[in-house]
Amino acid sequence: MTNYLEFEKPLAEIEGKAEELRAMARANEEMDVEKEAAALDKKAADLLGELYKDMTAWRKCQVARHPDRPHCMDYVNALFSEFTPLAGDRNFADDLAIIGGLARLGDQPVVVLGQEKGHDTKTRILRNFGMARPEGYRKAARLMDLADRFGLPLITLVDTTGAYPGKGAEERGQSEAIARATERSLNMKSPVISVIIGEGGSGGAVALATANKVMMLEHSVYSVISPEGCASILWKDAEKMREAAEALRLTAQDLKELGVIDRIIAEPVGGAQRAPEDTMAAVGRALQVELTALMKKMDGDTLMKQRREKFLKIGSKGLAA
Repeated sequence: MTNYLEFEKPLAEIEGKAEELRAMARANEEMDVEKEAAALDKKAADLLGELYKDMTAWRKCQVARHPDRPHCMDYVNALFSEFTPLAGDRNFADDLAIIGGLARLGDQPVVVLGQEKGHDTKTRILRNFGMARPEGYRKAARLMDLADRFGLPLITLVDTTGAYPGKGAEERGQSEAIARATERSLNMKSPVISVIIGEGGSGGAVALATANKVMMLEHSVYSVISPEGCASILWKDAEKMREAAEALRLTAQDLKELGVIDRIIAEPVGGAQRAPEDTMAAVGRALQVELTALMKKMDGDTLMKQRREKFLKIGSKGLAA
């Protein structure tokens, strides 16, 4: 069953009518409705293209959060072989919002890390909706240490509204854990590549996205705060999230222009949720290209220096203007 977003309601009506016609034909074999159904299919395809052309920032937020978008484990299963999960921060617990372990991308051994939101109610609760606690970021830092020690490239898949803001997380040092993971990534001498596959929210995303190359899917978003949170602070009204989304410049296209990210990975028309296999294949190709380039052109010290300079320069283009 297709999950339609608010702005896709006209599309839902057309596709629903086409399906109704085909269901009637299946019930009555004498009916020939294929011509009418095909016309509706054509109308739906044209409308889909229009809806996903020149999208507003708020619509991109909705698409980035779509429940049918492929999540971290989908990418791990599709793109990596011999994945061996590694658990725990060796301090408090294992945070299931962050998954990580050893794997192979093609023939190249790597360490892969990412936030997993879950696909249904049970797994979303299990994964805390992709919002990691301090032990999750300490697990991430531990796996970064492992990658650096053995000279393994680190690949991160970012998809979170932000770090978990609960009382227990704050008591166990949430901000310190995020800062340590960010610091550890900055000091790595192995290549680090990050892909924003859905939402990249606040420091909870930056902790896994401090990379030599940061890529975003076409309809993903990356920001210091959610549009709803921003609207609540600035206007005391969460309903102004559309204005906040525009002001935050959180789309892949804005962030590429600002120099925050390095590459945009195109999604199929209608978003990753309509063709997840094609989307994941595109991410895999981009990872192979960027990883090959990094490993050929830079040694460990150069990789670390390039990564640090990249983040120090963020914002300089806007200041110069």
